[in-house]
Amino acid sequence: MAVKPDSNEAFLREVDEGLRRDQAATFWRRYGLWVAVAVIAGLAAFAGWLYWQHREREAAAAAAVTLQSAYDNLGANKPEAAAKPLAELAGSDIDGYRVMALYTQADVLLQKSDLPGAAAKFAQVASDASVAQPFRDLALIRQTTAEFDTLKPEVIVARLRGLAASGNPWFGSAGELVAAAYLRQGRRDLAGQLFGRIARDEDVPPSIRQRAVQMAGVLGVDAVGGNEGKATQ
Repeated sequence: MAVKPDSNEAFLREVDEGLRRDQAATFWRRYGLWVAVAVIAGLAAFAGWLYWQHREREAAAAAAVTLQSAYDNLGANKPEAAAKPLAELAGSDIDGYRVMALYTQADVLLQKSDLPGAAAKFAQVASDASVAQPFRDLALIRQTTAEFDTLKPEVIVARLRGLAASGNPWFGSAGELVAAAYLRQGRRDLAGQLFGRIARDEDVPPSIRQRAVQMAGVLGVDAVGGNEGKATQ
């Protein structure tokens, strides 16, 4: 007696389902332990990430309180009381608070006329590869300002030439220092041209541009009329 087509299809489905069950059972016998381990490891990693995020938030909140305490003491003219929290933050793993603490320590030292000490604090920021480049560049400029009288002019020029360029966010500040170094070298033409470019750059802060206009004029450069290339030799 011939088997009906419907019976054939039902039989094939049963065989296929049985095969799949056997394959699934074989897979879990062979790899079930490893799958379980992978799932547990993934869950543990996710839990660890959540814990790390929590700890980071807690650490940032604590650092903010510490920094505010230091600023409150400085505002109350108690630099000695601010010294401990600033020193704590200066060793922090949180880049932003570490940089702020080092800058503040340097400013306190500048108020005490401790130029070498302030320069050393700025140098810590300038040499820290984990800090964003604009903050490192500013620290290098402030370090150079503190050290200016003790550095050879060629050292200043080499250190800041890359920052003393139009389009750089610190062009005005770095350019002033480089131009002053040119003057110490007796290179009035280069100093005048650089002061002229600073005076014309609308992105430079007004106070720096005003000084640049005056210095360019003294050096024979018309920083207003467009003759920046003509300077007294």
